[in-house]
Amino acid sequence: MDTFLAPFFSKQNQAVNVTPQQASDFAKGVAQDFNPIHDVDAKRFCVPGDLLFSLVLGEYGLSQKMSFTFSGMVGEGVELQFPVEVNQAFDIRDDKDKLYLSVERQGDVRECKAQIESFIRSYVAFSGLNFIHVLVPMMQEHQVMINPARPLVIYESMSFDLNTLDFTQVELELVEKTLKVDGKRGDVTLHFELKSEGKVVGTGLKTLVMSGLRPYCHEQVQGMCDMYEARKTQF
Repeated sequence: MDTFLAPFFSKQNQAVNVTPQQASDFAKGVAQDFNPIHDVDAKRFCVPGDLLFSLVLGEYGLSQKMSFTFSGMVGEGVELQFPVEVNQAFDIRDDKDKLYLSVERQGDVRECKAQIESFIRSYVAFSGLNFIHVLVPMMQEHQVMINPARPLVIYESMSFDLNTLDFTQVELELVEKTLKVDGKRGDVTLHFELKSEGKVVGTGLKTLVMSGLRPYCHEQVQGMCDMYEARKTQF
């Protein structure tokens, strides 16, 4: 896993550790994600799902078709076990056999560092824009909002299907977004296209869960946005 990700984890044999500082540095520095849950001193600290996704690509390469399903939040001190050999389906668990991530993959595999780095940077930058640019307009449209005191949005799954691996640089573009509200739960689905040199090279899907939904209040949502932007500026 000798990639640009090196500063964000440590690895001994197949055991991978991510400290709160490394998780926070990745979230803010690479993903531009200022969710307080990734802060070093957060009460409910967790490693960004995007970092887990990135570490899997760094370790096992980029396959034409991949899906990632997140099962648990990786807290401080969790020792993740990355399997030595993997098939079309494999899991990332900790040393106590708790499941965190299930991965499925098909098709050709590439281990080109430049390609993987471009893919990761584009995807996590897309993720970093989700809160202000995607979720807030959807909350406004559906007249619901997350709890400002505990703004919890959980990353559930992500998949993509590439029609070619013959590219080095890639960009993501959001093409459709939906929010399905069921009581206090909101299921968000984001469809995106992957483009290289202006041509579509694949499509993808990301799902998120917003919990603790309540009636929309513009002032409180604006307050969350202001706080988010302030954290970004402070960084």
